[in-house]
Amino acid sequence: MTDAVAIVAAIIRDARGHLLLVRKRRTVSFMQPGGKREAGEDDLAALARELEEELGCGIVAGSAVSLGRFKAPAANEAGREVIADVWSVAIDGAPAASAEIAEMIWLDTNAPGDTVLAPLTRDHVLPLVRRRAA
Repeated sequence: MTDAVAIVAAIIRDARGHLLLVRKRRTVSFMQPGGKREAGEDDLAALARELEEELGCGIVAGSAVSLGRFKAPAANEAGREVIADVWSVAIDGAPAASAEIAEMIWLDTNAPGDTVLAPLTRDHVLPLVRRRAA
């Protein structure tokens, strides 16, 4: 892999424990909401901006917990990898797909079925969420 893309990503769960995933327009893989930092942004500022843009919701103050940094092949950029700082957050407001988001789903992490998942989600986030739930 070459040319890494640094991102921040949110783990958002509903009352059932299902995981919020999004799919960007003209892509097939579902992934965590989030994205690239803009100049001068820290992780939480970037995540707050991305959640507002993509889902129209905010982060509940004091709810953010850093879960680590993970590397995986980029889902939508061949030959690149993502380096993701992953945060668990509670959201304020009802999420709805907007901006570049074509679709959002609440995934049962114990029964993901045939949902196409980004490598970061499949290889790191799902195992992390399952461990934390156990």
